[in-house]
Amino acid sequence: MLKNSPGIISDLKMPVFLLAPPFSLNTNVRNNIWMEELDESAINVNSKVALRQFYKLYSFMSSQSLVYLLPSDTHQELQDQVYVANLGIIIGDEDPTAIVANFASEIRRSETPIGVSFFESLGYKTEVAPYYFEGEAELKHLHDNVLVGGYGIRSDIKTYDWMEEKFGLNIVKVEERDPYLYHLDCSIFPLDKENTLVYTGGFNSDELKGLEKVTNIISISKDIAYSGICNSVRVNQHILCSSNINDLKAGTEEYIYEMNKNHELEKICSKLALTPKLFNLSEYMKSGALLSCMVMHLNRYSYKIQVI
Repeated sequence: MLKNSPGIISDLKMPVFLLAPPFSLNTNVRNNIWMEELDESAINVNSKVALRQFYKLYSFMSSQSLVYLLPSDTHQELQDQVYVANLGIIIGDEDPTAIVANFASEIRRSETPIGVSFFESLGYKTEVAPYYFEGEAELKHLHDNVLVGGYGIRSDIKTYDWMEEKFGLNIVKVEERDPYLYHLDCSIFPLDKENTLVYTGGFNSDELKGLEKVTNIISISKDIAYSGICNSVRVNQHILCSSNINDLKAGTEEYIYEMNKNHELEKICSKLALTPKLFNLSEYMKSGALLSCMVMHLNRYSYKIQVI
């Protein structure tokens, strides 16, 4: 008897991801502080450039993994549909359940039924979070049934209590306090099963102690976090991160921040036998978004790979 898609995906000896083409991408509604601070002349998306940038990311990822594409159209109200990291989370390779987002951002609420239909078409059981929850961008898998969940800006801590009770998860809960780091993927990134990048200045001592019990923390500074080092995705031994450094004028403050972030990523990767891979996603930065926002894990095979 043939397995359904979740069973096949969990058994595949390769990473599996979900992306969405940016056909409806626009910045009509400014729904985060990064967007609010952009001048009118700087915020409009160049659709042709956005599609080229998406294709470069998709091309690399599809050469390294299986990539599903979420069916997309040009409906203007779906301005952020490309950011599928907020669409939901797959509980684990052994549990064919997709927990679908309950968006705090009003402009994104119409994405939820699209997500439910898509995951059910693949054979997943679906549960819409009963409280605000914005997907795997807010809930990072560390190992086994251990995750870290961010709350306070776009997601509700009660969501994680519900998940623990219903699905038997162990979730370390940390409060997001900085409006510039409004999803957890801005301040925490698991590199492998043992090591996790953390902007330690963003959390209190009790939260950090809770994290230290379940992972080895590699601390990063506020400037490095703001530059997007945690907004990365691991694909096999590669760490994918966005960088628009080639668009910046050498010697400027913005260039130096970006250069420092890229150097820090190279240094961290070299210690763990990982390889950084940079992508220019400048059009998506106009949404206040970076690379991890555009990717959802359907399995976590990359974290099963031992490179050292």
